[in-house]
Amino acid sequence: MEPSFVLYFSTIILLIGIPKGECGSIIGGKESSPHSRPFMAVIRGRKYCGGTLVKQNWVLTAAHCDVDKTHEVVLGAHSLKKKEESQQILKIAELKRHPCFSEEPIDHDLMLLQLQKPAKLNQYVKTIKLPTSHDDLKAGTQCLVAGWGITHTRDRKPSDTLHEANVTVIDRRICNDRKHYNFRPVITMNMVCAGDKKGKKDTGQGDSGGPLICKGEQRGITSFGKQSKWGTPQYPGVYTRLTKAHLLWINDTIKGN
Repeated sequence: MEPSFVLYFSTIILLIGIPKGECGSIIGGKESSPHSRPFMAVIRGRKYCGGTLVKQNWVLTAAHCDVDKTHEVVLGAHSLKKKEESQQILKIAELKRHPCFSEEPIDHDLMLLQLQKPAKLNQYVKTIKLPTSHDDLKAGTQCLVAGWGITHTRDRKPSDTLHEANVTVIDRRICNDRKHYNFRPVITMNMVCAGDKKGKKDTGQGDSGGPLICKGEQRGITSFGKQSKWGTPQYPGVYTRLTKAHLLWINDTIKGN
């Protein structure tokens, strides 16, 4: 998602002509059971992005998200319109984009947000499990994506409630062939390509920064897709893969802080 971000959230826009701050949404999914994904975060400001709580005072999101310290992080949310008692609204103390982040072409698309104070963990707010394995995700692996982005390709408004969808990992060679992204951009080993062979299931505008969850672990971050082509079989969503190097950076950054 080009800057896949925004509740107009974020997840899928192509690098070419990607307006900063745009993201993807969950296409072809369903509304999540309220508070069934307690690790989900909303980064709210002029625009929105998704994220996950990885430590009581750290949120993981996409580096392309147009975020600054005036944004708020909302935890424990299901509805964005209702003032839910479960919600915790926290300020951002520091933003740390991955040192190798590249915007054009997009790569190493991950960022950590340090919160001004730790979140209170409870049934509505919990941390997500990060990978225990550094292996590449095999084609055919079933994963889950979630976010508050658009739910239909014709929509331009974010969803009020959290939605989720099941997607399948696709071989990079397929995503890089002429019928798909055709090397613009190249889907590298730092990325995961995932969707549905029939299309219809995808992240979209407003889902950027949200998680790609496989076998109960966050293995990726919603990054980009082809603008206005969300949910099409030719342009599946692309996610930052949490590689060994990425996980070492995350752990070094949040350790002791």
